[in-house]
Amino acid sequence: MFEWRAPFGAMSAANWIGVNASHYFWRYGGDRASTLAPIALTARANASRNPAAIYRDPLTLDEYLSARMISSPFGLYDCDVPCDGAIAVIVSAIDTAVDRPKPAVLVDAVGTQVLDRISWDQDTLTHEPQVFGPAKHLWTRTSLRPDDVDVAELYDGFTFNAVSWLEALGFCGVGEAADFLDGGTTIALDGKLPLNTHGGQLSAGRTHGFGFLAEAIAQLRGEAAGRQVANAQVAVVTTGGGTPGGALLLRREN
Repeated sequence: MFEWRAPFGAMSAANWIGVNASHYFWRYGGDRASTLAPIALTARANASRNPAAIYRDPLTLDEYLSARMISSPFGLYDCDVPCDGAIAVIVSAIDTAVDRPKPAVLVDAVGTQVLDRISWDQDTLTHEPQVFGPAKHLWTRTSLRPDDVDVAELYDGFTFNAVSWLEALGFCGVGEAADFLDGGTTIALDGKLPLNTHGGQLSAGRTHGFGFLAEAIAQLRGEAAGRQVANAQVAVVTTGGGTPGGALLLRREN
């Protein structure tokens, strides 16, 4: 992997995922404004409602597009925010959780994939390999379908990671993200599929999969305060910006 990248100084994840995004635009169309910006702007809008988020100030499309380039096509606001943090999650069998102060959130399905090779010779040149395997596995382990999901908390180390997960999970077809996003309308808090409701790693801060998991639990318990999705019953959570990756389908206890 490194021998292909090191001669060009392309050692950062921003470099190789940026290449994937560029190839995606070449193959399927779309651009930063139509495909990546809705992810970043939605994350910031949601983070403005999250008192624990790192970036809470408003972000406009012009500010997004004019921010300094990091690794084409990724600008500053396409990249997540390193931060300190700690999250704890208690995992238990349901029959041992009878005396709990809060309602349980049930794990309906788990999707996993661990490859024995690094990603450069395994991916599709657009989507990293960690998205398709866990997504396919997830839907084989449940009777629920993408249309049943009320809120999506999807890994966004870079904006394009979230785009990849949206397509791999079947919320739209491969190459159809720009139309699906509709400028961010679809993934807004009051949209068809609210996305990264705490602000994601792009604005709330990089806590990897646990940040998404904690937010999904808060949403399903109705504890997300000013960013609460109405009547959220089912949530999907993913993590992974390379290999391996994974997905969880969570549902509220009725």
